[in-house]
Amino acid sequence: MAKELEERVACRTPAEGKGGTSNIPVWKYEAVSTAIRGVLEEAGAEGMLNKDLRDAVGARMSADDLENLGKLGWHVVTVKLELEVRGEVVRLGGKGPMRIALS
Repeated sequence: MAKELEERVACRTPAEGKGGTSNIPVWKYEAVSTAIRGVLEEAGAEGMLNKDLRDAVGARMSADDLENLGKLGWHVVTVKLELEVRGEVVRLGGKGPMRIALS
């Protein structure tokens, strides 16, 4: 019997001239995007440093999800970029390290 194909989400990048997508399972997209939105909602209007996002997301996810996810950092970046494309997350301007917030 053939293994059923898992439903996937195509994650894009907002960078000009960068084509292609990364297709990840829906459950991974939902788990990571929910955690990103929660972390950024708590951060408020000033957002948070992009470099702190991975650890903050990991702290919000269940041990089971983290074990089954694979590389947390890769998934956080991939989902964050898709959320930028969708207009749900924005990069905040200004000097210094990149900050991100909910739009």
